[in-house]
This record gives sequence, C-alpha cells and structure tokens, in this order.
Amino acid sequence: LKLLLILNIIYRSVDSSAYDKIVTHSRIRARKEGPNVCALQQVEGTKKKYFSTFFPTLEILYECCPGYMKLDGMKGCPAVAPIENVYDTLGLVKAETTQRYSDMSKLRQEIESTGTFTVFAPSNEAWDELNPTARAALEDNVNIELFNALHYHMVNHRLMTKDMKNGMTVTSMYNDQAIFINHYPNGVVTVNCARIIHGNQIATNGVVHVIDRVIRSVTGTIKDYLESEEELSSFNNAVFIAGVMDKLGQPGQFTLFAPTNEAFDKLTPGFMESIFENEPVIKALVTYHLLNSVQCAEAIMAGSVYETEEGSTIEIGCDGDSLTVNGIKMVLKKDIVASNGVIHLIDQVLIPDSAKEVRELVGKSQSTFGDLVSEMGLTSSLSSDTQYTLLAPLNAVFTDEVMADDEYLRIILQNHMLKLKISLSMLFNGQLLETLSGQLLRVFIYRTAVCIESACMVRGSKEGMNGALHVMTSLIKPADKTAFELLDADGNFKIFLSLMETAGLEDLLKQNGSYTIFAPTDEAFEALGADDLDLLKGDVKALRNILLYHFSEGIIINGGLEAKVTNLLKTLQGKPLQLKSENNSIRVNSVEIPKSDLMAINGVVHVVKNVLYPADLPVGRQDLLLVLQKLIKYIEIKFVSGFTYAEIPLTFIITTVIEGKPSIKQVTRVIKPAGSKVVAEVDQSTKTVTRVIGRQPSMSKVTRIIGGKLKNMCIWKMY
Repeated sequence: LKLLLILNIIYRSVDSSAYDKIVTHSRIRARKEGPNVCALQQVEGTKKKYFSTFFPTLEILYECCPGYMKLDGMKGCPAVAPIENVYDTLGLVKAETTQRYSDMSKLRQEIESTGTFTVFAPSNEAWDELNPTARAALEDNVNIELFNALHYHMVNHRLMTKDMKNGMTVTSMYNDQAIFINHYPNGVVTVNCARIIHGNQIATNGVVHVIDRVIRSVTGTIKDYLESEEELSSFNNAVFIAGVMDKLGQPGQFTLFAPTNEAFDKLTPGFMESIFENEPVIKALVTYHLLNSVQCAEAIMAGSVYETEEGSTIEIGCDGDSLTVNGIKMVLKKDIVASNGVIHLIDQVLIPDSAKEVRELVGKSQSTFGDLVSEMGLTSSLSSDTQYTLLAPLNAVFTDEVMADDEYLRIILQNHMLKLKISLSMLFNGQLLETLSGQLLRVFIYRTAVCIESACMVRGSKEGMNGALHVMTSLIKPADKTAFELLDADGNFKIFLSLMETAGLEDLLKQNGSYTIFAPTDEAFEALGADDLDLLKGDVKALRNILLYHFSEGIIINGGLEAKVTNLLKTLQGKPLQLKSENNSIRVNSVEIPKSDLMAINGVVHVVKNVLYPADLPVGRQDLLLVLQKLIKYIEIKFVSGFTYAEIPLTFIITTVIEGKPSIKQVTRVIKPAGSKVVAEVDQSTKTVTRVIGRQPSMSKVTRIIGGKLKNMCIWKMY
C-alpha cells in the first residue's frame, strides 16, 4: 500500500517526465539494496541496460542512481556525486572515450569554461560499435571532423529530460544543425533515435546525458533518402505511383518500413504489375508501411501495435537487439533518421488485407473451408476481377456428417459465398443477402453480435481488394419451411398445434413475419388428461393469453444473446419473457431450452418442455387454476377470484389479405449490364399485400448498390 501511495505521488508530479518516473520507480524497486540504488534490466545478448518498471524474464542489475556514489563499507549509494564541469562529469559517468576525444579535438577547454551546455555523450560501447572506417576518419582529423562531430552532440543551453518533449527539435552547436528528440510514454528518450541510458548528470556548466550510440547530422527528408538509395528503387517506384511521395517530403513525424529491392523479388511473379493499375490498392500497400509517428527502435516494446496510414495495424516487437514486424524478424537496418521521421529497412514487403484477394484472407482457423472451395471447383466464381464475400466457418463445423455427401457439401459451401462485397459496416438488421446459388440469407444485428441465419460472426472480419471475409461460428443453412411446417413435420408438437388451431392462432405459424417462438413439446402437456385439455380449449381468452406468451416479434437466436445477461422479450400477449444465455445454452423464465435455433422462413423456434406463463398474471377460476398447476411447476400461480383475461383480438395478430395491390420486396441481387461490370440491383417482385389492422406503417432501410455506389433508400411497408 505504501508503494502504491508513493507511486501515485510520483505519477501526479507536475514537473516529472516519463523518463523521470521510470527512474524513480526503478529506485523504488531497488530500495532493499540500500539508499539511492536503481534497478536496471539488461537486454539479453547485448551490453545495454536500462531503467525499467518491471523485469519479467530479464536479468536485474543494481547500480547507483544518477548523481549518487558508493562509499566503502556502506550499503547502497549514500554519497552525492561531486558537481564538476562538463569535462570532468564525462569521466564521472564513465564516458571516458568521449572525454578523451574532447581532449584530442581541443574541445576540452570549451567544456571546462563558463557557459551552459548540454552534452549527449556516447558511451564507450557506442564508440566501439561505430563503423571502424568512420571512426578512423574522425581520429585522423581531430581538429575538424572529430571536433565537429562532438559539437553536433552539444546544445548551448541546459536541457533536462523533463524539458525534452516528444517531437522536439533543438539546435546543435555544429552549424546550427537540428537534433531530433522523442520522449515516449514508456520513459524512453531518444536523440536522433539514440537512447539516453544515463540522464540528467548535473555539471557546474551544464548537464550530461549518456546515449547508446554516436549520432550524425540529418539533412534530408524520407523522400530524399528514398530517391537517393538504389536498393529502394522498387519501393520508390511504388510510392510514386501511389501518389505518396510528396507527403514523405513534407514536415511531419513518420516511421517508414521500407522494403528493399530484394524484398520485392520475393513476391509472387506478376503481383506488383497486377496492382499498378489499381490506384487504391497500390496506395494501400504503400501506406501500410507508413506510421504517422516516429518509432525509434529503442522505444519499441515487444508486442506494440501501431495503426498504419492505410488504416489497419501492424505489430512491432523485439527479438534481442533486432526488430520484428507482425512477428517476423525482417528488419535489415534500423533507425535511419530523416528530418521528418525515421526509416527501417526490411527484407519483406508488407501486404495489407486490402491489397489481397479475398481468398488469400482465409486464415488457419477457416482453412478447411478454403480447401473445400478449391476441391469442389468453386474457385472459378471467385476471380480477382469479381466482387464477392466469403462467410468462412470455423474448421470444427465440418464434421464427418457434413463431409459425407459431396452434393450436399457443395450446396453448403455455396451458401457461404455471396455475390457482392458486403463489409461489416454495410450490414443491417433484416437485410437479405444473395448467395452464389441464389439463396437469400437474413441478417440479424444484436447488441453484441452480428448473425446470418443461425450462424454468428466472430471477430476478425477482413476486407480484401475485391471483397470481404467474415468468420462464422457455425454453418449457414437457409430456412425452407414455415414455423408451422417445421413443427408439424417434427411430430412432437401435436398438442401445441391443436391448441393453436382451437385458439384461432394457427395462421400465426404460417404467415409472413419474423417471430421468436417458444414451442412446448407434447411432453410439456403429459400431466393433463383429456378433460383438462377440453377445459383449456373451452376458454379461448385464457388459451390465447397462454399461447401468445410463447411468441415475440423479432428473431432472437442463441448466438445473439449477450452472455450471462437477462434479456427481456416483449411477447404478443404483452407480458415480457426473461431470456438468458449461459454456458452455450439458453433459459427462458428459468426454464431450460433443450433445442434452440430451429430456423423458419418466418422466424425461429426454440423448443421447451414446459408451458410458459407470466408470474404476475393471476387466474380467476379454480378449475383452470388446477389445470395450470399441473402444467406449470416452475412458478406459483396466483389466484384472484373473479379475474378475467384480457381480450386479444385476432385482427391485431393474424394478417388479412387484400387482393390486387402489389408490394415491393427488397432483395439485393447481382446483374451484369452492358459493359459486363458487376453491379447490384433491387429486385421488384409483385406479392400479395398483407396488413395488420390497427397498426401504423413501418419503414425499413435498404441498401442499393449501383455501379459501385451505395444509396440508402427508405421503403414504406403497409401491414
């Protein structure tokens, strides 16, 4: 608790920066080692060690925090380091090579004198890692080259880490050349992408920050670098065709993952040529390599996800001292600093989903579907110049039963292939989608799910250059029977159907509509004798109230229910049902539903083995109460003497037919007009009009696709 209180004070400090917070937290982590000790982590396979907030699998080192020293025989670092001039401070922070070079280049006199300087001093290891030829050139001309190089590491005023803001540019003491500073939320501070590994060492005439590499002056933009490097000519050409080159020459904060020519040579022959004429696709490919922020290699943490200019994301991580992109070690050269960002050279071309054909988007979890589409010869309908959508089921749904009949399997597969590109954002409740085989599939939109028939989507919808892919939890089977036909063919709902007929409600199971029906099996009525059933049938008002409590408008399937949450469904009787999904099963009014999601063309049927009844609806007759008590065990039914059920007119439920007036049915279909470009058209077919007396007209929204453009239309339907 004390630790949390301390951290809260630290993180609320107005003057502290992300770097300062990391150092302070590091001090807290090492408090058992004595006063003023900081905990550091060392990167495996390197000499690099950094202050950090956690050490999951890394070696922990303990050193004196910046500005403190050890004393013989005493625990921790109890002594304050002496404040010397900048030259002497270089020795104090163990930047001896930078100190020696200051001597050799005649810089020593300047940094020992009065003034205020900030020195970004490369560590000894940083000098050792410098290209030997470049280092030799500096040492061969100490009065000019080395002197100028050291001056580029200096600013003529004091600059503490808390003063260093992300994206800041400061002027160096070499020809007023710019130094580019980034200060990241994880506490990393970089100077031209060199990381500050020991900061804020105060001197009498300034401050010293130790950095992990030697920095060089920056003169050009990312555009300048692309145009000057022969090994990037292929990518440079793609950038030009995509119309992105000017952007890369403007001021900004960019990170570019630039594929080399060898990376393009690895692509499938003809791929680039095939997309050069498609400007949106080539632009998507190029901008997928571009981030709208500067991400130096030293600031990237494993598993970091960044949004690209293309709009989708890439994952950048670490593999020892190297970078990975989307989990693959592909970075050849990192941290090429430009005036408007940083470039990392990679040996693979990154291809976003939007630059792939839809068939290429099928993932491992849907590979069975992809393989079967090829094996059944259905790929001819999925050419690169055709727009389509794949509804790809997970592998587990392809059971031996499904795979046993090739003709049935072909039909199943075609039910998962739509003729148009239908992205997730284009779907709406009640929409009809046409499959390759001409079947119509219904779309249902719920609070936490999007479903097509009884199959719901899982996360991971993708859009390719010629269509879309949605991953489905189960197989899609279009309904081909009404609710009445389903129940009648089953044979286990004879009593329920008989009661519906007696109540004058049988047509409710046959007519057009969208209903959720909780159908009691014959087993639910097994406690009743013939006399009990006759008594129930004799009171039509009571019977209608009971039966209509099993109907709700709208189609609610198991996958559309939010798990472990009670969903209230208004019934045609008026009282609500309580529906809850848990552990992949559903209950209605606490009654288990043994079989769910029987899809009908006019709704969905859920099977129950109990008759449902509203808990707050009393009974006014003793004989009827006795019958209902035999039927309904899960609640205690109240008796209120003289209570009568409300009259429910059939005219509010059962549709009546008016001959001769056509209605317009909205269906998205594909046609091929002159010029053979695929478009979509709303099919207008004459139907018999139905209406519900006493209801207001409703309006449904449909999407019309003509020549690739979407138009929202409002169609009034009279019932």
